[in-house]
Amino acid sequence: MATDRIINSESENQQEADNEKSLRPKFLREYIGQEALKQELSVYIKAAKQREEALDHVLLYGPPGLGKTTLAFVIANELQVNIRTTSGPAIEKSGDLLSVLNDLQPGDVLFIDEIHRLPRAVEETLYSAMEDFFVDIIVGQGPTAHPIHFPLPPFTLIGATTRAGLLSAPLRDRFGILAPLNYYQKNDLQDIVQRSATVLNTKVTEAAAQEIALRSRGTPRVANRLLKRVRDFAEVAQQTTIDCDLAKQALDQLQVDQAGLDQVDRRLLTMMIDLYEGGPVGLKTIAANIGEDVETVETMYEPFLLQQGFLKRTSRGRMVTKKAYQHLQRPLPAAD
Repeated sequence: MATDRIINSESENQQEADNEKSLRPKFLREYIGQEALKQELSVYIKAAKQREEALDHVLLYGPPGLGKTTLAFVIANELQVNIRTTSGPAIEKSGDLLSVLNDLQPGDVLFIDEIHRLPRAVEETLYSAMEDFFVDIIVGQGPTAHPIHFPLPPFTLIGATTRAGLLSAPLRDRFGILAPLNYYQKNDLQDIVQRSATVLNTKVTEAAAQEIALRSRGTPRVANRLLKRVRDFAEVAQQTTIDCDLAKQALDQLQVDQAGLDQVDRRLLTMMIDLYEGGPVGLKTIAANIGEDVETVETMYEPFLLQQGFLKRTSRGRMVTKKAYQHLQRPLPAAD
């Protein structure tokens, strides 16, 4: 199950969440990776500050763990304004949205995570708030019902989503800045591991940082989590420095291989090979066989497997690639 995965983000306890916050950079100069996006954002932020205007609304999208929430806080810090955070599922009705908007000061940032999960009625209320900085809501019922006009201060909405395709066109079009986040290169992940080790007062050799980066699925969140688990192994072994041998031993015990695949990834691929001859297999069938819901498979497992070339999409379903057979050391299927 996903709750047992080293890459999973849903099961972290409060201490883990607090540690994660302490590792987050606060300004663009500290934010590692996503260089092209950082350059663009620095221009937009500088221009907005020079005009003394709120930054245009920003949509951050990409797979989980790439730093969307971190980047939202970085943008607020760069703008030198307050940030209010919430999530799509937490805003159930227009009144909830108005309550959040009412607390904003001019120029503030409102960050909505999982913005694709906003109820449609709330989303429609958000249109005028984003475009013209006001909200109209109906108060009362029947003959006593009447509209109330709420003017709002200029603010910046930052929306984050792992499923940009689920956003309606009217909502997506109201974001002036579309910011895709991509998987990280190994060198950037190595820098993240070394920076995080410094924050955690942990010594790590360059080779060990490279090994952790190699197995981090191109994702900073995974890199930080693997570093903390390897640190646990080092402390139990009474080693003051994480070297490459210890990192490899710990990561092998965590069942994270050198391609970044964990036991669930390998189970998904081997299931497709053993039961369906490598595919094509429908997404619902894959989810049922590994005991996950379709959305989890589609957002947490599939993007990395596709990006690394272990899976491919076809019109009939997902298929295991030759690269996956080779990685799993399985014989290739006979040609038809």
